[in-house]
Formats: sequence, C-alpha cells, structure tokens
Amino acid sequence: MAEALDLIMFAVACLFLMAGFPVAFTLAGAALIFGLLGHWFDVFDTSFFYALPQRIFGTMTNEVLIAVPLFVFMGTMLERARIAEDLLENMSLLFGRLRGGLGVSVSIVGALLAASTGIVGATVVTMGLLSLPTMLKRGYDPALAAGSIAAAGTLGQIIPPSIVLVLLGDVIANAYQKAQLEQGIFSPDTVSVGELFAGSLLPGLVLVGFYIAYQIFIAYTQPEKSPPAELTEGVSLPALLRALLPPILLIIAVLGSILGGIATPTEAASVGAIGTILLAGEKLTNGHMLMRLGAASLIGLVVLTGLMDLRVNRDTIAAFDYLGIAVALGLCALLAAALVTSLNMARADNVLRNVVRATTHTTSMVFVILIGAALFSLVFRGLGGDETIQALLEDLPGGKWAAVAVVMLIMFLLGFFLDFIEIIFVVVPIVGPILLAMDVDPVWLGVMMAINLQTSFLTPPFGFALFYLRGVAPDSVSTGQIYRGAIPFVVIQLFMLALLAFFPQLATWLPEVVFGD
Repeated sequence: MAEALDLIMFAVACLFLMAGFPVAFTLAGAALIFGLLGHWFDVFDTSFFYALPQRIFGTMTNEVLIAVPLFVFMGTMLERARIAEDLLENMSLLFGRLRGGLGVSVSIVGALLAASTGIVGATVVTMGLLSLPTMLKRGYDPALAAGSIAAAGTLGQIIPPSIVLVLLGDVIANAYQKAQLEQGIFSPDTVSVGELFAGSLLPGLVLVGFYIAYQIFIAYTQPEKSPPAELTEGVSLPALLRALLPPILLIIAVLGSILGGIATPTEAASVGAIGTILLAGEKLTNGHMLMRLGAASLIGLVVLTGLMDLRVNRDTIAAFDYLGIAVALGLCALLAAALVTSLNMARADNVLRNVVRATTHTTSMVFVILIGAALFSLVFRGLGGDETIQALLEDLPGGKWAAVAVVMLIMFLLGFFLDFIEIIFVVVPIVGPILLAMDVDPVWLGVMMAINLQTSFLTPPFGFALFYLRGVAPDSVSTGQIYRGAIPFVVIQLFMLALLAFFPQLATWLPEVVFGD
C-alpha cells in the first residue's frame, strides 16, 4: 500500500472533487493527509513541504499570470455592459433571412466573443439568454439551436486570448523547461503564452469554419430544422458597423500586439482591459466623442510603441524620439481623460461594481486553486508519482503516440467531472514533462490539450457548457434535446483533434512564422 500512495492520493482527490468539495481545499487537504501518511510509512520526506512558500512566491512574481485578472475583467465588462448583446442582435438581423442564418450568426458571434472574452460560461449564458428564445421562435429545431449555442460558447477555450491558454501556456512552459533540465540541457529553450496563442489561432478558425459548414449542411439537407427567419426589419450599415467594429478592433489590438511582438500577453491583456472600459463608456454615453478619441489614442499608442523607442530612461535620446515621446504623452493624457469619464459612467450605472466583484471572485478562485495544486504536486512528486506515471507511459506499446493518446483520453474523461483549472494545475504538470521529454512539440501539445478540454466541456452528460445552457434555457427545451444537439459538434471537435494529430503544422506553422522558432 505504501508504494501506491501516490496513485491512491490522486484517486481520492478526484473522488472528493466529483463529490463537490471545494477544489483548493480538496487538493491541499489530500496532499497534507497523504504527506503525513507517507511520512508515517517512511516513503515521504517532509522537507518537500518547505518548497511550498517558494512556489507561492513564484506564483506571486509570475508576470504571465497577471494576464488572468485582466482578461477576466475584459470578458466580464463586455458581458455586463451589454456589448455582446448588441453584437448578437445585429449579426442575427444580418444573417437571419438566410436558410440556417441564425445558426451561422451564432457561430460567428461565438468566435468573436471567444476572442474578446475567453470565458466559456459568460459566452454560453449570454448567447443562451439572447439567441435561444429567438431561434426557437423562428422555428429552429430545439436540439440544433441548443447544440449550436453550447458549441459556439466553448470556442472561448481555444480561440485566443483565452484564460485556458494563459494558464496552460504557463504550465506547459514550466514542464518544457523541466523536461529539458532532466535531459541534461542546462540552457533550455522556452515556450511562451504568445506562441500558444499563435498556435491555437488557425485550429480555432478552422473549427469555426466546420461549425458554419455544419449549419449550412443541415439547412439544406433538413430545411425544417433551420428555416430562414421572417424579419420585419433589416440591419442598417451604421448599426452593424457600430456593433461589429469595436470588438474586432479590440481583438486586433490585443492579438496584433502579441503576434506583432509589440507586447507580451500580459501587456496585451492590459490593452484589452482598457479597451473594454472605453467600449463600455462609449455605449453608456451613447457614442460620446471623448470615448472615441480615447480609443483612437489607445490604438495610436500601440502603433507608436511598435514603430519607435519610447523609453525615457536612456542615456541618449534622438530628437525624433523626443517628438514621439511628446506625442505619446499627449495620447496618454487624452486616454486618461476618456478612462476617467468611462469609469465614472460605469460606476454610476452600477456596472463597474459588478464587474470588479466578478473579476475578484474568479481571480481569487484561480489563484487559491493554484496554491492548493502546488502543494498537491509537491506531495505527489515526493511520493514518487512522477516515476510511476513515467514508467506507465514509457511502457506503453506504440511509443510517444500511444502515450499522447492515453493522456488525451484521461484528460477527456476527467473533463466530465473536473473544471479545466484543476486539470491544468494537477494533471498537466505531472504528464507534461514526460511527454515533452519524448520529443513532443510543446505548442502542438498545448493546442491539443486545449481542444481536448473544449471537447470534454461539450460532451454529454457531464459537459460544463451543457450545464450552463441548461440553467438559462426555457423549460420547453429538454435536457435530452440539449444533449442530442451537442453530439454532432462533439464529433466535429473530435475530427478537429484527429486532424491536428495528423497535421501538426496547423498548430506549429504560425508560431514558427511569427516568432521564428
């Protein structure tokens, strides 16, 4: 029994998590109990506990993880300021008259919201409240409507910027360095969150294309399931541009600054957070010119940073750089004025309070879980869990491909019961170094894991996206209809996973082009 304490601890932690116990306390509690048991059986050195403060300090000083609250704030502000609602309504008016048009608009808006928010729950709930009643009223099959919304909502897992990719990128980076150090490489290569963003972009867009193709296929083969809507009004070009352009410009500013090498993901997240504040202010003030000037100033600062060296703590500054710094200061002043006005409007409308509370709640949950997972991984390693898992994976017939397949299957099954945060913080640090030591590409592995988690989020009967949708769906839509509607999209995502396995270039080509790896 003493030799199997590592696997028993993992199984016990999973059982308590499935039973609904708080994640952070379950992980930390299981680690403490089994650490003491291991010490009792003389198979665990309690000095492993001494490394926990250093782990916590490393988390506190990790600049990559600062992106988490910023992206959460960004998504929550877009949701609470009803920007997503405007986008959905206008896209529905644009495509609604086409056969299957509402389903296509849901897929497109889901992709845009995913790239703007990166939060699955917020996207599914928002579209469930707004789109599902409209689709049912227009005669859509309830199963198809529910499946379309749940699947579009899960795009927040894979399309950057995504909270999943930020957390997964940090864990993959640590696992990659550990794998190289264990191989005797003492100047290890690194992999960044930006590379994972670039790697997931093409697979995410291909997946959106598959969703749209499926909607069109159903519309023409089973027209009774997705009829064209008989709309009494059309969408005007100014209204469409007003709803569509701000999120697209925000996405370009965030992703463009990362892929262009102008900003790190954390810096880009701050650009996104500021941009959403300005978008909220523009909506709350009905298009006040100061908000638009502030948005133009933000874009100008991003462009100026990419073109010039704006640092002031240099020994010599050229005259042209002085001009750039002066222009940047002017843009900062204009941006600050717009931000103050926008924040004041959001505070008066009670939006800011709700957004800050939701952001604090989500961020606190993530970091408390991270601390519990750090203690869990320390005890698991101290009990010899790394060696046990490594031996199991290396002994599989089929080499690294069999090991990757087994890990994907385990993560897929765990995704029925555990949230992505627990899987990323508990499972990936254990299996990541082992797989990466087998010469698996870290970016490809990260994207595969992200799509795998996205698929488990959608798979009946335990997919979290289905639970989110069930909570806001009308009583006329049964749980069985939600499950049936999700199954074709699960098949699409599994096909995407297989496609990525056979063509890794889908995930590795863009990072190589952008970052030159």
